Amino acid sequence: MKWSEVCVHTTTEAIEPVSNILHESGASGVVIEDPSDMNRKETKLGEIYELNPDDYPAEGVYVKAYLPMNSFLGETVDGIKKTVSNLTEFGIDIGHNNVTISEIHEEDWATAWKKYYKPVKISEKITIIPTWEDYTPVSSDEIIIEMDPGMAFGTGTHPTTVLSIQALERYLEKGDKVLDVGAGSGILSVASVLLGAEHAYAYDLDDIAVSSTRNNAALNGVEDKVTSKLNDLLEGVDWEADLIVSNILAEIIVKFTDDAYRVVKPGGYFITCGIISGRKEMVRDQLIQSGFEIIETNKMEDWVSIIAKKPE
Repeated sequence: MKWSEVCVHTTTEAIEPVSNILHESGASGVVIEDPSDMNRKETKLGEIYELNPDDYPAEGVYVKAYLPMNSFLGETVDGIKKTVSNLTEFGIDIGHNNVTISEIHEEDWATAWKKYYKPVKISEKITIIPTWEDYTPVSSDEIIIEMDPGMAFGTGTHPTTVLSIQALERYLEKGDKVLDVGAGSGILSVASVLLGAEHAYAYDLDDIAVSSTRNNAALNGVEDKVTSKLNDLLEGVDWEADLIVSNILAEIIVKFTDDAYRVVKPGGYFITCGIISGRKEMVRDQLIQSGFEIIETNKMEDWVSIIAKKPE
């Protein structure tokens, strides 16, 4: 099969909304080529990537998706261009907003993309590894999460995922019931269970995300403790969670802080991430307005996580 690579040259701020647009246009995953990753190759937590500087833009970022070549491709790409351009109406800086298309063979993609994906220790306890890599744990309490994204690229090393998992390590308690809102690949649900949660409920609007979560839960042997389903944020949830985690856009988080306050138990936590630095105060203000106390704020590159607590 032949695939078309759709590349959007945009900004760090626009990574998440552009990625969502590409997913909604039929892409099963995206590749993000961000020059700042070149500065993260070696960290105190270990190696992240083996990267070629020639693959990266001089400024901004590339967000790439892979769509099958068919008679509707032109119409699909036109729709992507229009929707990305409309992001400016929400105050999002889209930068160059240059959209290009190139042809790629599936067999080339299937091997070439793996250069982006190496074992990475993203927190004190958790290391994420691709299934095809040999890895020897460096400590007896190290938690290994295996991921095999295939065409649904998503390694778990994006700063928002790292911030979310680091927060889960600090605030999740053994036996907790966790709600993962906007679960994507399900990595936060899997991490929650491996960190001791009794059960994780992974909700997403995308059926591809639901399937991906189920696959990754099975890959890590926790399928009996992860429930993945289609759901619109917290709509219809009538039970209490010990902890809610949500790694999605700030503009979406502020829409359901009241529901999060309703659903989380007194003394429970709401871990929010996917927040670009410029939207931090907007999310903080909305959380406080809904009744939460702000416990902690953390930053990695241009991204922020905010941990809120419901008073007991």
